[in-house]
Amino acid sequence: MSSVIDGIDYGPLAQLLGTWIGKRGIDNAPDNQSNPDITEFTDQMTFTVAGAAENAEEQELVAIKYHHVVRKTENDLIFHDQIGHWIYEPSTQMIMHSLTIPRGVCLLAGGEYTEEDGKSVFEVRAESGAEDFGIVQSPFMCNKAKTKAFDMKLVVSADELSYREVTYLHIYGKDFDHIDKSSLRRIAYDTE
Repeated sequence: MSSVIDGIDYGPLAQLLGTWIGKRGIDNAPDNQSNPDITEFTDQMTFTVAGAAENAEEQELVAIKYHHVVRKTENDLIFHDQIGHWIYEPSTQMIMHSLTIPRGVCLLAGGEYTEEDGKSVFEVRAESGAEDFGIVQSPFMCNKAKTKAFDMKLVVSADELSYREVTYLHIYGKDFDHIDKSSLRRIAYDTE
């Protein structure tokens, strides 16, 4: 698969394009006492091209947009819906990942793209209060379920994608590492 689409080189982001389905995800979220509550899930991620962008005639970027929907295995109900972008700066090889969830939380994480053992690795991080690569939350979330930091590692090899993300929370008066992980398979390669 070529990384050039409609004259734009998406670099490593081109590997993400298409629709991916996962059938065995694990969500380790806090219960109402901030104790681990394990939920099995299925998920679908859809990545499409967003285009090139330029900042101040100095920075050249390319971006793809995505939609991630997670359903509980036990009843097929959606319990997580997320949208955002993956952004790549070719001159520095910096990767950025923006995400928004409809609970009043947005973030911009940054990191790098590397290759390990023939696999493409995207690793990003954001921290609350950071001047760059930070987290924005509604007053309710800041008071009740504050996200302190976010780490994500996404690995792609051909039509296999896996991720592990950790959302570091302060919830119900305790710190909790909310961990989601899944392995997905590309079922369609579509750029639009």
